[in-house]
Amino acid sequence: MTVRIDDLDRKILSELQRDAGQSLDEIAREVGSSKTPVWNRIRKLREGGVIGAQTVLVDPEALGFEACFFVLIRTSEHEAEWQAAFLKALRNRPEVLEAHRLAGDIDYILKVRVRNARAYDVFYQGLISDVRIHNVTALLSMEEIKFTTALPL
Repeated sequence: MTVRIDDLDRKILSELQRDAGQSLDEIAREVGSSKTPVWNRIRKLREGGVIGAQTVLVDPEALGFEACFFVLIRTSEHEAEWQAAFLKALRNRPEVLEAHRLAGDIDYILKVRVRNARAYDVFYQGLISDVRIHNVTALLSMEEIKFTTALPL
């Protein structure tokens, strides 16, 4: 289903991206509309797949997950069976926050959040025991300079 998005929809989406916990009244006030049209538009955007699951953002460092690694993976394996095993291994590891297949010299990049370097090594050892990987390079993020989940609407 294709959903047409107008300026009001974009304003509503921007407000939801800013704080999805707002009441309908608050969103309606911010976008210059009333509650019922805002609710109808949100419902339309959900049904159309524009709005997915609603969650909360948790501060990883507040929970002791102080190390963020970007893991660059090169593989010499490109068969469907290997890819299925690799994807299963990634899905079974909650430390993997993001995984992307890339064009270029690197095949995959992972964003991995763990408590410390020792926890990363446990993750790494488990991954390479589950699936054959040609080369792994781990880059430790020294500082998160910008983080957002909001799209520039």
